[in-house]
Amino acid sequence: MSPAPTILSDAPGSFAWGVFHERHPKLVQQVLDALPYGPAERAAVERLLAESTTGVLEPLSENAHDHEQWLEWGEGLFGLPWGEAPFLWAESYFYRRLLDATGYFRPGTWQGIDPFAPFKNAELASPAVDDELAALRELPSLPAEKRAEVLLSSALWGNRADLSFQITALTGDIHSPALIADDSPLLWQALAAADNPRVGVIADNAGRELLPDLVLVDHLLTSGLASEVVLYVKPSPYYVSDATTADVLATIDRLRTAPEQEAELIGRRLWQAMNSGTLAVRTHQFFCAPLPFHDMPAALRAELSGATMTILKGDLNYRRLVGDQLWDATAPFAERAGHFPSPVAALRTLKSDVIVGLDGPVVAGLDATGEPWRTSGKHGLVQVHTWA
Repeated sequence: MSPAPTILSDAPGSFAWGVFHERHPKLVQQVLDALPYGPAERAAVERLLAESTTGVLEPLSENAHDHEQWLEWGEGLFGLPWGEAPFLWAESYFYRRLLDATGYFRPGTWQGIDPFAPFKNAELASPAVDDELAALRELPSLPAEKRAEVLLSSALWGNRADLSFQITALTGDIHSPALIADDSPLLWQALAAADNPRVGVIADNAGRELLPDLVLVDHLLTSGLASEVVLYVKPSPYYVSDATTADVLATIDRLRTAPEQEAELIGRRLWQAMNSGTLAVRTHQFFCAPLPFHDMPAALRAELSGATMTILKGDLNYRRLVGDQLWDATAPFAERAGHFPSPVAALRTLKSDVIVGLDGPVVAGLDATGEPWRTSGKHGLVQVHTWA
């Protein structure tokens, strides 16, 4: 028997229910407004929305390239109402089906067209990114330890607390009142103690969130805290803004072509690091799987096992790391993350119900506020599990 209930989306008023019945309808409309899909694609998207809110799970068509894989992943689920499938599984399948509806994988006009590209491109071209690139000029003046702290904080908070704020704030450290767990000293100690540290980074979102991730990667390489970084991205568009290889290249190009000298230097170094192999961008089909990392295939597990530390970015990766279940919030992080094939650091802004590894008084204080602190995106954490 599972030690904690698996999160489903069948309870009206729950966060998971709201994703399907409130968030997805808005997303579908945005997707249909953003690109001039034809009648067939538009009708398929609308059918998916209706099925996912009032119908039962239907399998992919038999001619889909990953039909057999999804039959295996969804064994025993097809034919059930969407809300009765595990939330992690159903949410993931929704995005796979959305790609199917928009023709992403099928030969034709829309093959290979990212339905979320208009959102990603607009964000990367926004004035807010201009401000962040300009703020990078302050980085060289910061002591190395302070620079590392600022960049880790920026990578943690993503577009909630941009680089310009992090770099120029008077306090400027990671110890924000909204940070409810902070194991960052363990991360730095593990990297500093290793010979030729190899760091994996499992990316989350593109745009303004990928930018500080890449600046952090540059710092790890230039400071010697990493001799090699492997950045893992999604093999296809996923969860609206998740980063693909194309998004990584676009973000590095944004840095390389910036008028600000420091941004340009960082972009150039990242480009050269890719040329030399000290920065590798890789992907795997499992990064778009509807399963926890506990179930990753042996080949990927073996590859990740070579890392001195793997940094997991974002809420979805956290859910996949610890299991998308209603754990006791004080359950030890090491207990839930110990299965991962390397030491692991989770950088996460809380946007879903799952949480472990908190101190009891912290949980009591958050619960006492009466606010939905698990899902509001106002709290963050750095949790680290090492093998020391």
